[in-house]
Amino acid sequence: MSPSNSSFEPLNISIVGAGIGGFTAAVALRRNGHLVQIFEAVESKTEVGAALGVHVNALRVLDHLGVSRDNLHGVPWHGNMVFDSKGGEGTTLRWLVPDVNENPGLLAHRSDLYDELKRLATGEGEGPPAKLHPGTKVVACDSEEGTVTLNNGEVFRADFVLGADGIHSVIRTHILGSAVKARDSGWSCIRAVFETSNLRDIPELEWLYGGASGTRSVVLNGGPFRMLFVYPCRDGSLQNVVAYYTDSPEDAPWVPTATREELIAKYHDFDPKYLRLFDLPVHSPIHKYKLRVLPLIPTWVLGRAALLGDAAHATVPLLGQGAAMAIEEGGALGCLLPAGTKREDIPARLQAYQDLRKKRGEFVETESVEQVANGFTFPRSKDLQSYLLEYDTIREAEGFYQERFGGDSQAN
Repeated sequence: MSPSNSSFEPLNISIVGAGIGGFTAAVALRRNGHLVQIFEAVESKTEVGAALGVHVNALRVLDHLGVSRDNLHGVPWHGNMVFDSKGGEGTTLRWLVPDVNENPGLLAHRSDLYDELKRLATGEGEGPPAKLHPGTKVVACDSEEGTVTLNNGEVFRADFVLGADGIHSVIRTHILGSAVKARDSGWSCIRAVFETSNLRDIPELEWLYGGASGTRSVVLNGGPFRMLFVYPCRDGSLQNVVAYYTDSPEDAPWVPTATREELIAKYHDFDPKYLRLFDLPVHSPIHKYKLRVLPLIPTWVLGRAALLGDAAHATVPLLGQGAAMAIEEGGALGCLLPAGTKREDIPARLQAYQDLRKKRGEFVETESVEQVANGFTFPRSKDLQSYLLEYDTIREAEGFYQERFGGDSQAN
């Protein structure tokens, strides 16, 4: 919200981590007139190697913040087609929530969403642009004073520190008083992006483009968990592949990269039509990830510091809601810290943020892990879809602000 009088004093805010969640919060907070600095340990950070599903609950926040959908180059997400690894016809599962069918989410490349949020956070626009400090590693945080210390000894003081620094969060360690490490989920994945210029020249790949626009799941029935999760992005010019599999104690020593040949070897017993996918030209390096889960933590906030996204609730991506939760949380902070918020207000506002967001973030964290054991209920569960996809972050956060603090945040 724009300041209504000349006595307005903007907050000084330090965000640690220049990812999707950190930039979303920066956009929301700068629009309220606050002075935002973002500290990012990587000198030249990019979101590489994968796409992501932007569910409609995240899109509501992005639309509110002024994100240009054209700049996302997304593909409409009308549902999911499920195939047995041995072949045969696929089953189309459209969304069970009517509004989602009318206003579907998007399938987008991470770098396109990242670049758009960075533009809105640091470029011209409403409120003072956020100042990005690349190559600045935060090593300590005093949550009571609102300070962060860099590895060169430099100290920055703020009214509010937001830890958007991912699964290995430094800010989380200082909020909790000790390090909390994510545990192995027992699964890993290989992420690859392929070019689709000659897709329709390969008849066996008709399963990728026939039927509903959206994702494709190729699932092994019986045996250790393996699944290919495939979808288009960047206006359909790319196909994103997430190849999930169960970790094995006999696996070779871990390396963070993979090859086309490794993909073929992992899924050699899938129907040959699915393996033809790997004949498409590779768009970018193929990465391999161990999927880790953060234990539920007792608090997300302390004094003048709070956590967002994976720093608070890192989990596996089996609901496609990881980035969405970070986006929701960034949007909610914009509603809870409107123009006119004073330094002395911060602890109460952050407690309100936790009261509003922690239960939902932890639900996604827990339910994502349980999807494998429960047989991937999300595409077939109207209740689960309704809970996740019908949620309106801005409306809920503005209402919560009014109820808790007796005012109208009217976040921009």
